[in-house]
Amino acid sequence: MTKFNVITLFPELIENHLSYLPFKKAVAHGATQVKLVNLRNYAVDSYGSVDDKPYGGGVGMLLRVEPIYHALQDLGLAKEEGRPENKVGKNKIVLLSPQGKKFTQKRAQIYSKLEEITLICGRYEGVDARVEHFVDELVSVGDYILSGGELGALIIMESVTRLLPGVLEKESAALIESFSDNATGKYEYPQYTRPEEFMGLKVPDILLSGDHKKIAKWREDSPRNRVKIKG
Repeated sequence: MTKFNVITLFPELIENHLSYLPFKKAVAHGATQVKLVNLRNYAVDSYGSVDDKPYGGGVGMLLRVEPIYHALQDLGLAKEEGRPENKVGKNKIVLLSPQGKKFTQKRAQIYSKLEEITLICGRYEGVDARVEHFVDELVSVGDYILSGGELGALIIMESVTRLLPGVLEKESAALIESFSDNATGKYEYPQYTRPEEFMGLKVPDILLSGDHKKIAKWREDSPRNRVKIKG
């Protein structure tokens, strides 16, 4: 089982997605467990403050280090000198950040072998840089800016969850998808269903032939012959 801890100011953004596949099935089958940690519970004062202006000036606000540290501490994942030594490599603390390593399918496969993944979602203009002292790595889900780390956390959680045993109805499907190590190319081959013809657009004859060897060969070659989209 892979457990996710998500540290966020907006747990409801994550919670709403847990009622849908693949999370719903993964939780029901014991393949995963999700713990949402509301950062507001670790506010530094009675006003619920978790952010402050950056030293040296600048636009916007930064999440303070203390609330994040105390949230990690409650999870048993932080101490004064930083991150506890992770000797067996079975858990990982990740800070969602534009400066992080690019999240890929290969990284999702690595994460799917972990027992516990803690995702820290930034907000506003980011987080105090000292938070990095308490994490294992920074991860980015793409070269663009979002309002917070919650969508990135969901991307990581879903891509990992669907790789866990028993989550997909046909587990072999995950092995031939785009970006999979076992895929025939970078992209998955084109697929078709009924009707055989729609507005003059026909299903390739080879797929209707019943010749499985030729179909397999066509699928293997097809990523180099992608359909060009008009526009």
